[in-house]
Amino acid sequence: MKLHWSPRSPFVRKVMVVAHELGLADRITCVRTVAASTKPHAGLMRDNPLSKIPTLVLDDGTVVYDSPVICEYLDGLSGAPRLHPMAPKARLAALRRQALGDGLLDLLVLLRDERLRANPSDAHQASAAVRKAAVLKSLDEDAAALTATPFGIGHVAIGCALSYLDFRYADEDWRTPHPRIAAWHAAFAARPSVRATAPVDDS
Repeated sequence: MKLHWSPRSPFVRKVMVVAHELGLADRITCVRTVAASTKPHAGLMRDNPLSKIPTLVLDDGTVVYDSPVICEYLDGLSGAPRLHPMAPKARLAALRRQALGDGLLDLLVLLRDERLRANPSDAHQASAAVRKAAVLKSLDEDAAALTATPFGIGHVAIGCALSYLDFRYADEDWRTPHPRIAAWHAAFAARPSVRATAPVDDS
């Protein structure tokens, strides 16, 4: 399988954490692909018209995107999903947590893009700050339940989002006001799959 990949994309990292958790990393060929929001990538668009990563190309040419779909595809390769619960209630909880983690990542990526603009919008930054605070409060309140739940796709998404906070917003102390989710994230960060996929800002 070929994965359009970047060492600094948190959504790519999410896919690679899943691949390592499932023992599939050695079956994926990572192809360095620059997918800037301001410059569509012509080669990538042949596989994904959205010009977004991660994009997975299977051996038969089938293309899979984006990260939630790729992760579920990988989890189903063994025939017995390990990261996506089968029981309806547990599956709903896992997918909701995945949506929250992915949503936080979307928010953080957009906020970073906004801050890099020549004239960033105060209104957009203020709105993002309110929503980020609300997500972190919700995660801190959910930390005990998250810890008690078998490791799954929701954990991966939330963990990658919090790790992206460390990567791109290292000057912000999110841990002190949120000690419970901070403790959970410390355990997440120690997993071999997470240590193997540390982001690199290569440009």
